[in-house]
Amino acid sequence: MDVREIYTRCSAAFGERVQAVDGRWAAPTVNPGWDVRDLVDHLVNEERWTPLLLGGATIAEVGDRFDGDLLGADPLATYDEAAAAALAAVLAEGTVEGVAHLSFGDRPAREYVLQLSADHLVHAWDLARALGTDETLDAEVVEALLAWYVEETEALYHRIEVIGPRVEVPAGSGAQAELLGRFGRTP
Repeated sequence: MDVREIYTRCSAAFGERVQAVDGRWAAPTVNPGWDVRDLVDHLVNEERWTPLLLGGATIAEVGDRFDGDLLGADPLATYDEAAAAALAAVLAEGTVEGVAHLSFGDRPAREYVLQLSADHLVHAWDLARALGTDETLDAEVVEALLAWYVEETEALYHRIEVIGPRVEVPAGSGAQAELLGRFGRTP
């Protein structure tokens, strides 16, 4: 599956759950210290960085311009605008063939897009759990991200400490449970 398609579907999964917030911005999430607003703000932050990093900017060049609350008075509109801009950047001709200058070194843009995809998908589950809505994730995308994560990324994420400890899930629990467990979630 093409990384642009993976990102598109993961972004849509998170976006569908954002549209279901319905005023529950203060609801707690499985992410320690984060409520729903914090979780959505985190993704808006990533989406603001996406066009710049895919466009060749460095972390230093972006600086602190996206620090603080990005959601403002109209969180849904802010989310929609940021998500659309990030999606346009991912889908732009030649973008995924470039290099992204990340905090832990230069990486292929394709890999950065997969990282963003996984974050959107796992946080879609976090948001669904917080809202008490359907937690089912796109099975085809889950399989693709699980293969990428296990083969290429899990050791790196633990080394740079961007995820918590893995949660062991019972054998036969399925790809979604395995992916979530590897990202420190208890499905």
